[in-house]
Amino acid sequence: MGKIYITGLTVNTLIGVYDWERTQQTALLLDVTLTADLNAAMQSDDVNDTIDYAKVAECIVDVGQRSEFELLEAFGNAVMTSILDEFAVSAITVKIVKPNILPNAQTVAVELCRERS
Repeated sequence: MGKIYITGLTVNTLIGVYDWERTQQTALLLDVTLTADLNAAMQSDDVNDTIDYAKVAECIVDVGQRSEFELLEAFGNAVMTSILDEFAVSAITVKIVKPNILPNAQTVAVELCRERS
């Protein structure tokens, strides 16, 4: 098994509980860790034998463009479901960072994990 990391992925989405948050998209930052069997790719040096992280990033951005969640937790669940449905990963961890939402904090973040059942 191996891990693929995508860090600091910017995803613009409509997210938030308060009325003022519902008027425009927010730029979230996502850190994603994918656990997968990377043995074939280690031997073949062929992108077709691994998880194409560009396609993973595209999938996550697409989820963000289509969603209108109130909670980071719900958005994270949608991201994890999409990745597990589309890619051969055995586990995913998603950290979602929402910057500049509290006046006395730089960011707020939620980290969620799921394994393939």
